[in-house]
Amino acid sequence: MHPDPHRWTVIVTGGSSGLGAAVAERLGSAGATAVVLDRRPPAAGLAYEPVDLADSKDAEEAVRRVAEAHGGLDAVVTCAGVDVPGALVDVPTETWERIVAVNLCGTAAVVRAALPHVELAGGRIVTVASTLGHRAVGDATAYCASKFGVVGFTRALMAELKGRVGVTLLTPGGMHTGFFDEREEQYRPGPDARLCQAGDVAAAVVFALSQPEGCDVKELVVAHTTETSWP
Repeated sequence: MHPDPHRWTVIVTGGSSGLGAAVAERLGSAGATAVVLDRRPPAAGLAYEPVDLADSKDAEEAVRRVAEAHGGLDAVVTCAGVDVPGALVDVPTETWERIVAVNLCGTAAVVRAALPHVELAGGRIVTVASTLGHRAVGDATAYCASKFGVVGFTRALMAELKGRVGVTLLTPGGMHTGFFDEREEQYRPGPDARLCQAGDVAAAVVFALSQPEGCDVKELVVAHTTETSWP
């Protein structure tokens, strides 16, 4: 991967909001071209491919279009993530399966499609898990299943691509984003909750992407000092 970010083309899934938007902004500030894959358009000025990441074929086709339009890909950052908390018996089947489809299958589909281009560029992949991909809690069966899956997927991918592509597993704790906005009150962070700023977590992503050849950041945990779900 070229040391100059101005030469980078980076796919950012979920780049229209939350951590993804912060990552796209950080990359843009560094001079890179961030291309957002999302259902909704991102902030003005960012390159964008509309896609439903719950549909693996749609995700793969979107990656193909980006690679063709930009003459290749240097990196992928998979920030897209959704959740609808609730007891297993109360979450509709379609909702439960969509959470897993977006968070896990969408991650795998984007990485699979991008991999030939990223490998050709000597590039990097950053997947975004969660502290709840390491520690399970109630009323989050789909989210935990998907994020535990991202952890396993990424560690296996890291072993598979060793010496070929740099792979980083990012584990963020709670952040100040809109992720909690539509939840019932019982599933929102309390008034005393301490959360990280999304921009600070995004800076860790750019740090991982910026490492020199032969130096990989394998795993990163970025969470508030008092994060309750870590360790």
